[in-house]
Amino acid sequence: MRTILPLAAVLSLLAPAVPGAQTGPASGPRPPNIVLIVADDLGYGDLGVYGHPTIKTPRLDRLAAEGVKLTSYYAAEPVCSASRFSLLTGRYSVRAGITGALMPGSRTGIAAAETTLAEVLKAAGYRTGIVGKWHLGDRPGHLPTEHGFDSYFGLLYSNDMIPPWVQTDVPLRLYRGLRPLDGEVDNSALTGRYTAEALSFIRDNQAAPFFLYLAHSMPHVPLGVPASIAGRSAGGRYGDVIEMLDWSTGEVLDELARSGLERETLVIFTSDNGPWMEMPARMFADSRIVPTDAGSAGPLRGSKATSWEGGTRVPFLARWPGRIPAGSVSSELVTGLDVLPTVAAAAGGRLPARAAIDGVDVRAVLEGKGPSPRDSFVYFSSGSARPEGIRDTRWKLRLTFPEQGAPVEALYDLSLDPAERFDVLRDHPDIAGRLRERLRQFAASLSR
Repeated sequence: MRTILPLAAVLSLLAPAVPGAQTGPASGPRPPNIVLIVADDLGYGDLGVYGHPTIKTPRLDRLAAEGVKLTSYYAAEPVCSASRFSLLTGRYSVRAGITGALMPGSRTGIAAAETTLAEVLKAAGYRTGIVGKWHLGDRPGHLPTEHGFDSYFGLLYSNDMIPPWVQTDVPLRLYRGLRPLDGEVDNSALTGRYTAEALSFIRDNQAAPFFLYLAHSMPHVPLGVPASIAGRSAGGRYGDVIEMLDWSTGEVLDELARSGLERETLVIFTSDNGPWMEMPARMFADSRIVPTDAGSAGPLRGSKATSWEGGTRVPFLARWPGRIPAGSVSSELVTGLDVLPTVAAAAGGRLPARAAIDGVDVRAVLEGKGPSPRDSFVYFSSGSARPEGIRDTRWKLRLTFPEQGAPVEALYDLSLDPAERFDVLRDHPDIAGRLRERLRQFAASLSR
């Protein structure tokens, strides 16, 4: 396999902030390039640097060694569309009525009134491109190039949204811009094709600062890698997929180095939600998907679609030589909601004025200069607009809702018990009461 497969995603999280920056290209030194790489359904425990015993990820491990590794980073939601909406807008997706994974032909999608990270950076003089999975609507008005991206190549939703897993008459097609491409989608070639497109974007957009959002379809099922590398990983075919993502990340990093952009680029690698460990029976309709095709949440409880830690706490690595201290590790609370305001401050962009932003600027965490300004995070489960929990810097109050009666509460000390094994509600009713009130205030804000 010696075709160049690129992978790239740069998210400018930390450039010199320009107080009171106006919309338009920033003056002074060139702001950083942004590469944001997002895997699909990658779990907290799936990388070597996060403790996986058999899957080898040397390039991602090196990325961590050259930058920062976060251990309390949360995708904003535990499922695809909702998480991606929050990542690109800095807003809880429930505010926009997106609570799950959008289906082919859905009338729901990202609205014109929303301001995306791509639009913020484009207004600041950036070239913007997305390669990979979009999943914020596949109808006119909801497409990537209608929401701030200059270019697009990829799938408009998940690679499983075809029979027998999803009943639809809409064929799965790769898109370039607004145009669907002919031919069936080959899952085994997706990571390679995305990587090649990402590398081309980097080569073609060096005259101005650029934002590359590389949104992989893997390791969402059905899994796929080229036959030439199948079976190489000790972690089975899931391991093959993760190790190819690792290779792809390495290709992106190498291209930045060859282009002389390494020190001018903020690279972020993360996941859209936790691993899909509890797939419904319909996903095993044929042998292309088996239970071991799911990843690992490591020491965390739960997985994708749930409000347990394993649903949203995922890997987050960031590198920016000279700005992010090499080899740093932080347990500060950071979420996908925080990417937009952080990058906007770094790039000299302006935050959206028309909508409430739930994210905060966390450059101090990434640069090792101070604690996170975020003091809470609200949990949801897939498809639900009802909050199911809240955490502060230490404690998590989680709610379950029986068919009848009042919600059942549990309290966990995440500093001692990230696996959520021990309910300590009876020992700390005052803490539970404080978190309950904060959750009530948040729920009230959704109706305003």
